[in-house]
Amino acid sequence: MLDDALQSIPDVADVTIVRGNAAPSDAVADLLLEMPHGATREADFDALVAALRGTYPHNLRDFFFVNTDVGSGELGARLAERVIEGDPRRTVMTIRSRIPRTFVDCNRILNGALSDASETASPSVSPGVTPGLPPYVHDEYDRDLLVARHAAYTDLVSGAMEHVCGSGGTALTLHTYAPRSVDVEVDEHIVESLHAAYASKTVATWPLRHEVDLITRDGDGRLLADPALLACVRTAFAALDIEPAENGTYYLHPATTAAVLAARYPGRTLCLEVRRDLLVNEFTPFAEMDVAPDRIDRFAAVLETALRSFRRLATGTA
Repeated sequence: MLDDALQSIPDVADVTIVRGNAAPSDAVADLLLEMPHGATREADFDALVAALRGTYPHNLRDFFFVNTDVGSGELGARLAERVIEGDPRRTVMTIRSRIPRTFVDCNRILNGALSDASETASPSVSPGVTPGLPPYVHDEYDRDLLVARHAAYTDLVSGAMEHVCGSGGTALTLHTYAPRSVDVEVDEHIVESLHAAYASKTVATWPLRHEVDLITRDGDGRLLADPALLACVRTAFAALDIEPAENGTYYLHPATTAAVLAARYPGRTLCLEVRRDLLVNEFTPFAEMDVAPDRIDRFAAVLETALRSFRRLATGTA
């Protein structure tokens, strides 16, 4: 049976078990799909704001819209379905965060999180890595609430990783990122800075990101993903005429949860980014975006093909 600790937590995370009809009812999931920035809807933002007491920058929801991983939750859900459709003997676990990263980032290490972490997240980390707890969170009550929810999420994911990867399974951390690398400081003036960066005469000057980026190495260049899985991913994406970058925008920064867990389970995890405009009907940086189901399915199909090929290699099965 699924460990009682690995369950959905209101306002923190949605946990789903997708089990094929040929899988044992008590089978341990062999694939974990985690979406640490899965709080992407305006309702997610509003629900957390209603629980907070402090004062925040005007129109902060504009930062939320442009900086949350729109499409990641839908991609994870569809990928889980496709994996089971391809092999009904399998069991997949998905975890989607419901904590807007605008207030606390579930892919950052905060003090006390993950006992084997070598570093804690500082107010500003690099390169291009936003802080775990933004500097505009001043209210003590709010900080305590956010840190507590972050800890609940971190404990949940850590347990799920042990449940899946500790049993020989694989975990994918799914992110989406904005089309361009916009370099602005996360501070009290973040909203004004973003509007200036996205002005019509400015936005095109920022570097265009890769369609897909595989985040595989730590700061020392050590490969923490399975090279066979990377090869399968690259081959599968060729069907869409996409050549994924590797650490083109980010690497596994020690301030991130993904880096700590990748080091804990070497060869068992893969973190990747998909460019957000490829998954939505229209990229609207300061408004809620709607995913395009057909685009979600195209990427889910490619990832399912890669995972199926990798599983065949790893298990020697048909």
